[in-house]
Amino acid sequence: MQNKIPKKRIPREELLKKAKVRPMTLEDIPTVLAIEEVSFPTPWTAESFISELRDNQIARYYCLELDGNVVGYMGLWLIIGEAHVTNVAIWPGCQGQGLGEYLMRTVMNELLKMGIRRVTLEVRVSNINAQKLYTKLGFNPAGIRKRYYTDNQEDAIIMWASL
Repeated sequence: MQNKIPKKRIPREELLKKAKVRPMTLEDIPTVLAIEEVSFPTPWTAESFISELRDNQIARYYCLELDGNVVGYMGLWLIIGEAHVTNVAIWPGCQGQGLGEYLMRTVMNELLKMGIRRVTLEVRVSNINAQKLYTKLGFNPAGIRKRYYTDNQEDAIIMWASL
């Protein structure tokens, strides 16, 4: 990853003042792929992101910038007044600083302005940190997708939030 990520921790309030959420572009894909590859056991390909940005009319993808560098992203599909989170990730060196929460809250506020009232996502049963974040953002468990993840057949918890 070619981003110039700060080496030392910056106080959370100062860090979040520097954060910016914006729509993803094709030029962001190499950096998004780097984040994807370190975040997921079965990362999406460049072709998948290109297809989402160019061809999928219901897709919306956002990047989180810090000092002009992409450090996270989030993708959604908008389906009949609801949003389905396809993926969300923060560069590992930037995790634990509130950036994931900032990204998701910002996007969820945008969804509300668009008239979207409910958001859903799946999360690995073993991903306790993500589950805690989603719960903090108002998501509640609604069911299980058995053997949802193809890499290890792990179950997914389906979560929903009302905006």
